Amino acid sequence: MNSVPESRPASAPGHVTTGAPTAAVPGPDVVPTPLQTLRALGSGPRGLLEAEAEIRLTRTGENVLPARRPVPWPRRFLRSLRDPFTSVLLCLGLVSALVTAWGTACVILALVAVSCLLRSTEEHRADRSTQALRELVATTATVVRRASDDSPPREREVPVADLVPGDVIRLMPGDLVPADVQLLRADGLTVHQSALTGESAPVVKQALDLADPALSGAGPFAQPQWCFQGSSVTSGSGKAVIVATGGETRFAAAHDGRAGHGRASAFDRSVRGISWTLIRFMLLTPPLVLMANAALRGRGLETLPFAVAVAVGLTPEMLPVIVTTTLARGAARLARTSGVIVKRLPALHDMGAVDVLCLDKTGTLTEDRPVVAAATDGKDQADPDVLRWAAVNALWTLQLADLPAADALDEAVLDVVDTDGPGAAGSVDPDAYEGVAVLPFDPVRRVATAVVRRPGRLGVHTLVTKGAVEAVLDRCAMDGDERDRLLALADRKAASGLRLLAVARADRASRAGAYTPADERGLTFLGLVALRDVPAPSAADALGVLARRGVRVKVLTGDHPGTAARVCADLGLRAEGRSGTDDVVTAELVDTLSDAELAGVADRAVVFARCTPEHKARIVSALRAGGRTTGFLGDGVNDLPALHAADVGLCPRNAVDVAREAADVVLAEKDLTAIDRAVLAGRRSSGNIAAYLRITLSSNLGNVIAMLTAGLMLPFLPMLPAQVLVQNLCFDAAQLAFAFDRPPASVLRRPTALRPRDFLRFITGFGLLNAAADLATFGVLALALHNASGDGGEAAFHAGWFTENLLTQALVMVLLRTGRSAAERRAGGPLRAAAAGLAAVGVALPLTPLGPLLGMSALPPVYYLLLGSVLGLYAVGLTAARRRYERRHHADVPGTANERVGASRGARSDRTR
Repeated sequence: MNSVPESRPASAPGHVTTGAPTAAVPGPDVVPTPLQTLRALGSGPRGLLEAEAEIRLTRTGENVLPARRPVPWPRRFLRSLRDPFTSVLLCLGLVSALVTAWGTACVILALVAVSCLLRSTEEHRADRSTQALRELVATTATVVRRASDDSPPREREVPVADLVPGDVIRLMPGDLVPADVQLLRADGLTVHQSALTGESAPVVKQALDLADPALSGAGPFAQPQWCFQGSSVTSGSGKAVIVATGGETRFAAAHDGRAGHGRASAFDRSVRGISWTLIRFMLLTPPLVLMANAALRGRGLETLPFAVAVAVGLTPEMLPVIVTTTLARGAARLARTSGVIVKRLPALHDMGAVDVLCLDKTGTLTEDRPVVAAATDGKDQADPDVLRWAAVNALWTLQLADLPAADALDEAVLDVVDTDGPGAAGSVDPDAYEGVAVLPFDPVRRVATAVVRRPGRLGVHTLVTKGAVEAVLDRCAMDGDERDRLLALADRKAASGLRLLAVARADRASRAGAYTPADERGLTFLGLVALRDVPAPSAADALGVLARRGVRVKVLTGDHPGTAARVCADLGLRAEGRSGTDDVVTAELVDTLSDAELAGVADRAVVFARCTPEHKARIVSALRAGGRTTGFLGDGVNDLPALHAADVGLCPRNAVDVAREAADVVLAEKDLTAIDRAVLAGRRSSGNIAAYLRITLSSNLGNVIAMLTAGLMLPFLPMLPAQVLVQNLCFDAAQLAFAFDRPPASVLRRPTALRPRDFLRFITGFGLLNAAADLATFGVLALALHNASGDGGEAAFHAGWFTENLLTQALVMVLLRTGRSAAERRAGGPLRAAAAGLAAVGVALPLTPLGPLLGMSALPPVYYLLLGSVLGLYAVGLTAARRRYERRHHADVPGTANERVGASRGARSDRTR
């Protein structure tokens, strides 16, 4: 981290870049005031001139972290060498060069160069596409600037990347702090800065109009006037001046360019497991070949190029290219057709693998439009004064708190007052009150307090508090019996499916000082406002579709258990054979469970009620620990921990900045139908990747087994190293078609996951079948070439096996596309065209002038007749084995409870999709 003296007022968080002016440095014990900082930066409370901001942006560069800046193409090419398969290939090529097997070394190094070139090109193209998609949901900041010296300051939204030192910005709940700033004004401002300090609780921030010597020895994070990039606004509002941007911030220095590199995704873990299993086998192959040939044939190091070529034959060199191309195409198509933006390409695979989706019910299962059902006092009698005071709190919270958007509950209360008039809500119009101060709602306190001046009550301020029933009662002056009675009353109401807000007030002597949460004590309880949720029209159908996809939905909400259970029961969201209330787990129970116990409970339950942000994150983590691939849909500051904890974080495009930045997938709207489209896109991409791996690895393994066996049986090598590598290069080129293939409908019916054990079983079984076909070619070649001898016989043998290998690989590409109907298998497409091209190369290459250069000669016509019979038998065996695998595979994948319930609801609508 950059170490900067506290004496530099404009650079305490990091240091001011060269584009911003600085002032004389005060003494080391002086904490800079806002005025000193503004002067040092050549700015003022009215902000920078637009022209000056453009000049500074040119000098300082964009306000982006080093990790977000474009990677030059040469560096990207060299970085491709870090891929494990590419690294192993490079080592094998160098080994071939050391033993002067120049032909083998040249072909291997050509494979490495082509793989790196294709990968770096596709990554560059994918990064450009992803960056274009990210810009559609780019985080913005509210900045204060002027067109000229004489014009008034104007607030406008600008991309965070365009901010410069000296800019004056506004901060509101849900905003990311876009740079290192010093506060000029703050009103109840609290921020999360756990990314920098590890603190889980929000930290109170405030502006210092005068220097405070007591803070001069404190570290920068302990000083209330500084806010840092990487933190987020939890509550309140503020105005601040930017003192450091981009790579000059504390966040950039602390993370040293590693920002954005979190834990490994489900996709990364799967590919890594498969890759290292293959690499271990590859590294064992050359020693085994050398030892076997030395023991049985008396051959020495002359077989090393052949051993190296066999190891190369196991390598899926195109894996990085296929993965990048497939995911990039899927993300682009999803954005174009559904308005869903994938910010991190592997997240698209993870969407296809999601089998548990966690979400809040508000705005997803229900319309984000609750309606007031009743307002009652503590004796459960109708009382319009309760609604009147709730409206006073809602009105002045909205007007004084600088909220980015009105709270849905506040809007519901005010809608009743606006519709029915003041008389219906009480004897006094809420607009007649004068707002003094506000303590906005935050997920920790779970209440909001408005301080107002009542008409005709000079010298008195009235605190009106509204929020969660337990939180409000804890702040009221009452005995334990009365509190228990009111809680029981609230529980009975909530059990009927109502959402409740408690309302309380207290009179205080007026004062000029600021109000704090400590003033929310000794209140008088007024009553309860009951609201009911309106179910979203499309929620029930969307839940049925997700169930048929094998995605289980779990509701994580801060609401009362009865409220959540009622909505879920109305929508049919319950575990099979259980009632809606049996599926509800409260946060109190979660607190008593260990992580292992919570994993079991989380897998069975459907609704988690009374959840704080920490509860949501812990439940999501428990599901992941239990082997589930988990998605979480959230849109607020309180959803941030769970978004980070999930395999895939999702949010709507209108979510707060901090949620939108943390999410992996951004939806056009908060809609389960959009999530279903993202799941389908993920499964299409994952299906193509899985098909590539199954077909390529089973074919490669079969060829390697056959070549190892033939190498021990024949007096000469079954194929020359250069022939093995050219064959591998041809197969690699044909495999690019997998990125453009259309996966079968069966892939869309259940979560897709790349499980190493499943792949090993598949490639072992089909690889042995492929090896049997290769070895059967021995008999064909023996019959066709029984009169050939010497070098001519070897060249013909090499040509025959080269042709047979490419033809069998073409058959595998066409016939091993599992799970397809007859119509799907007959359909054309890039994969069938690539297979036809591969077969044509296999037949024609030995007959061209290139054949003799590779050590191959023309074959007699009888060979092709005999080979046709072998290939026909192989195709029949391959088809039978594929069907048997499909039957067993489907039998081994039982549907989930939700899936079986959903399947009974609408198979017709699923077929029409």
